[in-house]
Amino acid sequence: MKTVIFATGNAGKMREIREILSGDGIRLLSLKEAGITADIREDGATFEENAIIKACQVRDLTGQIVLADDSGLEIDYLGGEPGIYSARYMGEDTDYHTKNHALINRLAGVEDEKRTARFVCAIAAAFPDGRVRTVLRTMEGRIGYEEKGENGFGYDPIFYLPEYGCTSAELSMEEKDRISHRGKALRAMRDELAAEGLL
Repeated sequence: MKTVIFATGNAGKMREIREILSGDGIRLLSLKEAGITADIREDGATFEENAIIKACQVRDLTGQIVLADDSGLEIDYLGGEPGIYSARYMGEDTDYHTKNHALINRLAGVEDEKRTARFVCAIAAAFPDGRVRTVLRTMEGRIGYEEKGENGFGYDPIFYLPEYGCTSAELSMEEKDRISHRGKALRAMRDELAAEGLL
C-alpha cells in the first residue's frame, strides 16, 4: 500500500478529499497525520504554481507522493481579483463576512451579466522520482447581491449559480461535491493516480 500525503491541515477539506480519492491501493494522510509542521511559503503567480510549490516542498521533506491544492475566487469585473490572494484578501485575519461585503460593495451598480466569476482549484501531484502532474478545474457563476446560505464557507454565500437559482452555500454538500471546482479537480486527479496504478 502506497502512502500519499495531501498537503493540508484543513479537516473539512480532508473529509472531502477522502470521499473522492480513497482506494485500496493508498493510505491518505493529512500533514498533521504525517507529522509534518513545515512552514510552506506560497509565492507562485498562479494557482498551479502554488499547488506545485506546496506538493514539491512536502515531497522533498518526506520522499512520499504528495498532493496539494490551491484554490480561490476570480471576479472578471475586478480583473480576476481576489485570485491567488483569495485567502489573504484584506489580510489573513479578516473574516469572510467582511470580505464578502467588501466585494459586494465593489460591485455596487454592476449589472448581472458583468458580475461573472469562477471558483478555481488546481491540484498538483509530486512523485518521488521528480515528476509532477497538475489538474485545474473551475465552477462558473456570478457574484450575488447579498450573502445567502449556511452550507458553504468562505466566498460560497455570495457565489450565485444561475442554473441552480441559488448560491453555492445553499446547495447540499452532495450537490456541491458534484459540481464544485474542488470536486471536479479531485476526480480529475483520481484519474491521474489511477493511470499511475495507485487506485
